[in-house]
Amino acid sequence: MRYKVLYVDDEQSNLRIFKDTFRRDFEVFIVDSGAKAIELISKTTIDLVITDQRMPEMTGVELLREITHRFNDIPHNRLILSGYAEDSEIQEAFNNYHLSKFISKPWDYEDLKKVIIQSMEEN
Repeated sequence: MRYKVLYVDDEQSNLRIFKDTFRRDFEVFIVDSGAKAIELISKTTIDLVITDQRMPEMTGVELLREITHRFNDIPHNRLILSGYAEDSEIQEAFNNYHLSKFISKPWDYEDLKKVIIQSMEEN
């Protein structure tokens, strides 16, 4: 079974790179906003959510909050992949919104693949 991974980032280049890098390993879904992520999750089974933190309209932590409140059936393994970390917001996500790992950009393929697989196997 291939895991269904949703990657949310407002930068198109990051979305393309992520999808091109991981498409052989996972079934990858990409969207460029929190609102589109919520829409996709309401229609599609997703195994793992990975989100950028700093995005217009909805931050990654705000997206994780929405997912936690609206979609209890999504596994509780979520990652933030970002170049920016506001410590209090990230800590809030760890404490309340099932954030399992914060990964700094730029990421390494092998390291991130390992984290994704470990996150899936923990649930």
